[in-house]
Amino acid sequence: MARKPPGAVRALPRRRPTRPVRRLQGLPRRTRTAVHRIEALGLGAGAVAEALHTYERFLRRPGRHLYVPRADCPCCDPLTARDVLETALHRLPRPARAPLRALVERLDEEFLHRTLPDPLAARPDGTRPAAWWHRRLRAD
Repeated sequence: MARKPPGAVRALPRRRPTRPVRRLQGLPRRTRTAVHRIEALGLGAGAVAEALHTYERFLRRPGRHLYVPRADCPCCDPLTARDVLETALHRLPRPARAPLRALVERLDEEFLHRTLPDPLAARPDGTRPAAWWHRRLRAD
């Protein structure tokens, strides 16, 4: 059987991801493995780590009170990031879910303390959003 010369094999272009994929840090291996599995089934590679990063970056902002920005881009919106985290928490198996849930609950507690409730929060159709984090004051 004919073989390609080694130089021809090395010359093949390698496919690289278009953006670097964030890594989950500080979680047990079982949780990281389960997260990678659910990301492969529909969330996208690195979606949970990116959501955690976005949520934490919003909470690291200075000031006593934070207002949720009206993001033009969903990649910078902490509410979209929290939605991704909630989806991941629902899809993870129970034993792998606990460490991620503990981390998200710690961030949620800070989010609740540093943002203000919006009593007039409503969807365009007039109904209230189901998730509590969507009922926080937004910046104008």
